[in-house]
Amino acid sequence: MTFRNYSTFLLLRTFLLTCALAAFLYGILAQSPYWAVGGGVMTLVFFRSLYRSVMRRFREMDDFFEAVKYRDFSRWFSEKHGSLEIRQLHRGFNLVNQTFRDINQEREVQFQYLQKILEMVEVGIIAYNLETGKVLWVNEYLLKILDLPSFKRIGFIAKRLPEAYEELFETYHAATVSVQLPLRRDTLRVLIADTVFEVGESSYKLVVMQNIEETLNRNESDAWKKLLSVMTHEIMNSIAPISSLSQTLQGHVREAIDNPGTELELEDLDAGIGSIRKRSEGLMKFAKTYRSLHKVTQLNRSTIASEDLFANIRILLEPSLKQREVELSFSSPQPDIKLDIDTYLIEQVLINLIINAMDACENRSDALVQVMARKDTNGQHTIRVVDNGKGIPEEIQETVFVPFFSTKSTGSGIGLSLCKQIMTLHGGKVRLRSQVGMGTEIRLLFP
Repeated sequence: MTFRNYSTFLLLRTFLLTCALAAFLYGILAQSPYWAVGGGVMTLVFFRSLYRSVMRRFREMDDFFEAVKYRDFSRWFSEKHGSLEIRQLHRGFNLVNQTFRDINQEREVQFQYLQKILEMVEVGIIAYNLETGKVLWVNEYLLKILDLPSFKRIGFIAKRLPEAYEELFETYHAATVSVQLPLRRDTLRVLIADTVFEVGESSYKLVVMQNIEETLNRNESDAWKKLLSVMTHEIMNSIAPISSLSQTLQGHVREAIDNPGTELELEDLDAGIGSIRKRSEGLMKFAKTYRSLHKVTQLNRSTIASEDLFANIRILLEPSLKQREVELSFSSPQPDIKLDIDTYLIEQVLINLIINAMDACENRSDALVQVMARKDTNGQHTIRVVDNGKGIPEEIQETVFVPFFSTKSTGSGIGLSLCKQIMTLHGGKVRLRSQVGMGTEIRLLFP
């Protein structure tokens, strides 16, 4: 709009100057002193006015460009004084200055926002000029790691931490690497990455450093806690039925001692003690196997009939079933089912699954857990553990085998993941099918 008004003003004055000049020439050619003098005077007046207006505009523009050169956008040009075209020009200057101020304010807000974020992250960051060593930016976390006050040039670090200076600023790291960073009192394990970038004609280097010492220590501590949780969970699953069975057998023996006339079922006593011995041996074997489970390439396989496998588990869990009021049934309709398995580990799997099923049936008057073995037409052996408990929601069925995921408030989340790992060692698979309110079925598929 300013340019359009100024164009109109310039055309008008040029037209008037042309008319005055034409009158002056007419007076000379017509030998009329009135036209010649009048036209000459008007020509000088209009020329002077046009010249002063253009020069004033150029001076105002020079003044504005000088302010832009030094990035001084704080100046305000008067919009109430001067000629109309100057006031319009000032209005345009003020609009440009306001736009630049808004842009600078937005950039400052973004810079402050980014700076606050970089100060909050637990990563040391420093950027500096490669030629002069002048620090462009450094965050507080890097100063905390190096235990140094704020500094302006990286040479400050060279004097106090020469070995750390060599690793951080003199060594180029093509990729993120883990190094031991020598400090004044100790060494620190850190991850370092750096890159070089250019701004104008200057080259800068950005160094990023992360302290992983605390993370490694924390992960190691968590790993130990989880390992202890796993071992405690599995040992308790085996010790609980052993303790219950031993108490039952001890009760029969004491009853026979207190009442000499009471007949002691030696076969039951022998079977119970045998179950305790076998499960104790299995528990020892489990502890040894779990300790190096990731290294196991061969299992201690033996051939066992499904009925014999179930009989030992039944004897072991019988007292617990009476306390929980859960009916446990084993069935193997095909008498020729022979399993080539590591008996101790598969016992551990079945104990885990049965105890989980019993927990799922809690507070049910008709609680039922069924363990069934069968041989498919293709020769594959399958053991199914089925309960009529509360079931597992569909949205978490895919995650129940993930280590340390548990649906129980007191669970460690390793029982089912360990079952899956043991089945994987056997070359088998675990399949889950569940419906909320109806129950759960877990199938162990052996090759």
